Amino acid sequence: MSNEEQKQSNDQPSAESVAEPRELDGVEQTESVGATGGSDSRDERIASLEAQLQEAETREREHLLRAKADMENLRRRTEQDVEKAHKFALEKFVNELLPVLDSLDRALEVADKGNADMSAMVEGIELTRKSMLDVVRKFGVEVVGDVNVPFNPDVHQAIAMVESDEVSPNHVLMVMQKGYTLNGRTIRAAMVSVAKAKA
Repeated sequence: MSNEEQKQSNDQPSAESVAEPRELDGVEQTESVGATGGSDSRDERIASLEAQLQEAETREREHLLRAKADMENLRRRTEQDVEKAHKFALEKFVNELLPVLDSLDRALEVADKGNADMSAMVEGIELTRKSMLDVVRKFGVEVVGDVNVPFNPDVHQAIAMVESDEVSPNHVLMVMQKGYTLNGRTIRAAMVSVAKAKA
């Protein structure tokens, strides 16, 4: 081979050397396509995982809010129960005292207040009744025994309806047995007769 031929062969790339870069180009192209496809797949996977995470966080937040609401409701109900327990703990005890108060009221009704010999005893009964009512009032007990007040079915129990000129219709005319309330709750309704208009 002459020098010229050798120069030409050096200047022109051989078939193998030309094919090799093409193959490399092909491999590079395949890799770049694969990388792009992999990138898309990876992005989709990341987006899917982010959506799942967001959904889990939302679900967790809802559970937390629901748990907080349940705890708040439980706390409020417990406070109400404790308050009721404090307010009405004496209800049974007061119910046991009512017959004693009734006995004192009856003793005062039948006592001969005009008899000088009985005045000391009547005064003692009145003072005993007054001091007993003062004590129970400190704990929220109130007497329902007024006449000429509007009939209230929450605290009055009507025994009879009587025609009257002196008392307005649907007002309490007479109290047969006094009623009592404890912190606004009726322990015993007052037994009353109610006035009605004359026909």
